[in-house]
Amino acid sequence: MLADGPTSGPYDVVVIGAGAAGLMCAIAAGRRGRKVLVTDHANKVGKKILMSGGGRCNFTNMFSAPENFLSNNPHFAKSALSRYTPWDFIALVETHGIEYYEKKLGQLFCVKSSKQIVSLLLAECEATGVEVRTHCPVTIDQTGPPHCLKSETGEIRCESLVIATGGYSIPKMGATGFGIDFARSLGLPIQPTFAALVPVTLPERKLAQLADLAGASVDTVTSAGEGSFRENILFTHRGLSGPAVLQASSYWRPGEPLLIDLFPDLDLGAHLREQRTRRPRAALHTVLAETLTRRIAQRWCELWLPDKPLAELGDREIDRVEARCKRWTVWPDGTEGYRTAEVTMGGVDTDALSSKTMECRDHRGIYFIGEVVDVTGHLGGHNFQWAWASGHAAGQVA
Repeated sequence: MLADGPTSGPYDVVVIGAGAAGLMCAIAAGRRGRKVLVTDHANKVGKKILMSGGGRCNFTNMFSAPENFLSNNPHFAKSALSRYTPWDFIALVETHGIEYYEKKLGQLFCVKSSKQIVSLLLAECEATGVEVRTHCPVTIDQTGPPHCLKSETGEIRCESLVIATGGYSIPKMGATGFGIDFARSLGLPIQPTFAALVPVTLPERKLAQLADLAGASVDTVTSAGEGSFRENILFTHRGLSGPAVLQASSYWRPGEPLLIDLFPDLDLGAHLREQRTRRPRAALHTVLAETLTRRIAQRWCELWLPDKPLAELGDREIDRVEARCKRWTVWPDGTEGYRTAEVTMGGVDTDALSSKTMECRDHRGIYFIGEVVDVTGHLGGHNFQWAWASGHAAGQVA
């Protein structure tokens, strides 16, 4: 039930944060007969759910697996992910009659609206007697158990306290450091946090060179650190975005480059030599534009490449073209930050938590789930799957 009135209690479980992880945890606990309250300081539940996937919510990925997640402890997520799989959530979606489709690479979206996922979660909360309160900021006055919270309407006591407040991403939607700050107050270790799945920005000089390409997109393999992703990049007024860049941003660190292959399916050097024989009068930009867009091909030739008939290109010039197109090295000067980041990387160190239950090892009855934990998924529904899985894991025992 969705409530705005005074709280009642005591509760068996209080979940702070009415997002994907928090609501899933509440549902799992409610199904066990626990008396559950979900509180959120925002005016509505599931704000990130509502805006995700362009309003259609990429609610999971059929191929979600431990290798799709980053963490200081890469094994931590395995337990929760194995016990609540994408197919478990898909079954729930189908039970509620929500139509969905696979966009690509296992990414599942609602046919109609992300509102359907929020409605599903609220319907499950109502069916299990979970109370959901919006406009309800709380402070944690005392840790127990029992744990004591204070709200504008009075004191709330509970046996189990679940922190599902997310990270710093998209502060205009109400994101705060509540969960990280509380974890620090308990003395828990925190992995450094930074914006991830986020566009990168480029220095002014580089932006000036690429300014009129804003809005252009091209298929690439984009790499940073140990991450390499086959997806589109998108030129923007501030730098680079698109799925490949968002993915790579989780692996990128300041002072490092992005390496971009603009011809991922082509041995470009061999192709140009072949075309030189077959089409000697064709201009270089014409041949490049057959894979790139015309705008991108022309700009590359204006900036860095010898734009002349292929017959006039020597082998060393072809090698130069290949280097500029197959190993384009980009040096970002930063990212767009939490303002546009889809997730927060880092968070509560997994060494402080049980991988089976998400409970704090040194603080009985306190759980951390979802984005606040140092587990970050790749783009494409994996972070929602972590929310469902970690929420379900805590809800089985809280």
